[in-house]
Amino acid sequence: MSNRLNIGIVGAGIQGISNALFLQKKGFSVTLFDRDEPGSPVASYGNAGHFSPYACVLMNRPDIISDVPAMLLSSTGPLALKWNYIPKMIPWLTQFLRNCTTKRMMHTAKNMHQILDLALSAYDELFDDIAIDGLVEKKGILYIWNDQNLKSRKLEIDVRNELGVDQQVVSPKEIHDLEPNIKPFYHGGVYYRHGRHARNPKKILLKLFDLFLQKGGKFLKINVKDINFEEEKPIVETESQRYFFDKLVIACGAFSKKLTDNLGEKIPLDTERGYHVHFKNCDNLLTRPVIFQNRGFGITPMEQGLRVVGTVEFGGLKNPLSKSRIKNLIDNAKYMLGDLPEHEDEWLGFRPTLPDFLPVMGPSKNYKNIFYCFGHHHLGWTLGPISGKIISGMIAEENTNLNLSPYSSTRFS
Repeated sequence: MSNRLNIGIVGAGIQGISNALFLQKKGFSVTLFDRDEPGSPVASYGNAGHFSPYACVLMNRPDIISDVPAMLLSSTGPLALKWNYIPKMIPWLTQFLRNCTTKRMMHTAKNMHQILDLALSAYDELFDDIAIDGLVEKKGILYIWNDQNLKSRKLEIDVRNELGVDQQVVSPKEIHDLEPNIKPFYHGGVYYRHGRHARNPKKILLKLFDLFLQKGGKFLKINVKDINFEEEKPIVETESQRYFFDKLVIACGAFSKKLTDNLGEKIPLDTERGYHVHFKNCDNLLTRPVIFQNRGFGITPMEQGLRVVGTVEFGGLKNPLSKSRIKNLIDNAKYMLGDLPEHEDEWLGFRPTLPDFLPVMGPSKNYKNIFYCFGHHHLGWTLGPISGKIISGMIAEENTNLNLSPYSSTRFS
């Protein structure tokens, strides 16, 4: 078949742009749709900036069920609910709890590890074509905790060891040597020396987007209303126009559900709401990202200052930003680093999450010319390029040598 197929992609975050670049490498002609400019304050702009190839153990684990009530009651804890959203969350939460067995946890971990293991080299393929001087630091990522948390941490360390993940358990002295400015509240940690971090995720995203345009890609800033078909070929419907494609990729994160619902597929996608604030001119306090696991937050040194990120809040796409979650981040940052200036840039974004914590990647159940690439929860930034590479391979009908069935949307039907 000729590769001059015309491909549309809905969503211009790290998933959509990565899909576009890998499709271009294979000779396809690509059009990106988004209702916002790329790099606007959505998830690809506001994330923690981690490239986390080690992060295969996720929230679906047997010990989480006993931890949840305490997490919800603690004002410093990592978890919050918007109570008005709970009725809507119940089907998702029910499925999530079913995925919290040891067997399901290992299924998720194994299939996350399969793609995480390839994530950095997929980024490097894209970085070969842009100048990223000073925008990516290779200084590892540090996780720390105190004694209250040791049982949960042991579980993660053991699972990662079993899968062959590179990790180094560190003592309080080693933590102090790595990051002397952190107050000594910790009892242990893990250092992932292959972790990297972005000094400015938005700048990286925009460089990749410019590369897409240089290579002849088209971008339309337009809201996609619906998808129709003519002889199995997808038609993108907007307010004023129709666009015809050979194949279409849906990669609009937490907003993908509206489109998949219209395509007659009930995928239980919901959102974990994540927050950030910046402390300007303080990025010299840390050398690398540090995550304090008891409280479920992290701090990354970036061009904008120290970016404090974290918390998981279940509250859907419509609820306003929670001031209590912002306060939680500020209090946690001061707990870790002591006195800090006034914070700036309060931000809320949406992590698209499925109840088994695996992404959806692959063809739609009902339409062979529609492909999905969403649901990467906390790892959207890490997994953009490898996901784009996988989908481009599927569209080109190549064999990837990976087991891709665990990511299929048909697992929910």
